[in-house]
Amino acid sequence: MPASLDGDDLVFSHPDPGGVLSGVRLQQDVRIPGEQLGFTRADGEWVLRVPRPGVDRVEYSFELQHRDGGSEWVCDPGNPLRVGGAFGDKSVLELPEYSAPAWMTSDPPRGPRREIALSSRGLAAEVPCVLWSATGLGDGHEAPLLVVHDGPEYDALAGLTHFLDAMVEARRLPPMRAALLAPVDRNETYSASTTYGRALTLGLVSRLTAEVSTGVVLGMGASLGGLAMLQAQRAHPGVFAGLYLQSSSFFHRVLDEQESGFDRFTRITGFVDSVLRAGPAVDPVPVVMSCGVIEENVENNRLMTRALQAQGYDTRLVENRDVHTYTGWRDTFDPNLVDLVRRVLDGPVA
Repeated sequence: MPASLDGDDLVFSHPDPGGVLSGVRLQQDVRIPGEQLGFTRADGEWVLRVPRPGVDRVEYSFELQHRDGGSEWVCDPGNPLRVGGAFGDKSVLELPEYSAPAWMTSDPPRGPRREIALSSRGLAAEVPCVLWSATGLGDGHEAPLLVVHDGPEYDALAGLTHFLDAMVEARRLPPMRAALLAPVDRNETYSASTTYGRALTLGLVSRLTAEVSTGVVLGMGASLGGLAMLQAQRAHPGVFAGLYLQSSSFFHRVLDEQESGFDRFTRITGFVDSVLRAGPAVDPVPVVMSCGVIEENVENNRLMTRALQAQGYDTRLVENRDVHTYTGWRDTFDPNLVDLVRRVLDGPVA
């Protein structure tokens, strides 16, 4: 039977008519407690019923436990709906309240892109970059530039340039460009590294602005990539005119003890503490943050929102009914990314 919503419960099943499995567990990131994830065998299949979490869509897989002690993770064979992710495909259960963004059904002219390699003093390796431009925008035409951490994944898994193409065609955004930066040693460079922040602002962005005629520059990133963008903007005022930060890893010693095993936890919490305790900001740019309403990072994002607002940043936090997923991040682009770009270009409303 396909996964479904039955009253206030989610119901999952996996066939096993020959009884070859010793167990099945649900793998998910929507905060269902671990003791509730084991299936029960009945009538030739394994079945699980769990209370619905506070989200409108669930990405999941099944852990099949074999009698020889081995196990494997598989998508749900009864559910054809799949979504890609950084760690492979997962099955998706879309609940009645969920609807995908309208722009996804559009077919705008696709802007050209080219691959370039960016280097900067302080980085041991070049940073691969895909430079996207709106249709008809020549290199000599000045235009806003959106610099995106994990850019190729954002594009492949969240349709970022499709979204930008659609918004430009609809004239909700001006012709612009996006620099899709691939991560290099992501856990090191994106973890509030002062070396990387200097290389990004003084090296990579400078090389991009030498490549094409650029107006304002905005920064974008998710998870550690969002953290790294804020660190760079704080350490090097005047480079980024606005920030779009999604589910950023603003780890806090009290709120995020579960992350304390991460190699750069101390460096991250030290940076976060320095921001939380700071006075008025030197360069308080417009910021949009988004976060899933039940994900672990939501409390530290709420705390960072309040701190930045107190320091003069025009900061807005969007909480959506998803978790730490590219689809969840994609679903907040409209209208929030559009609004950020318009605020940066048009200035505050009187």
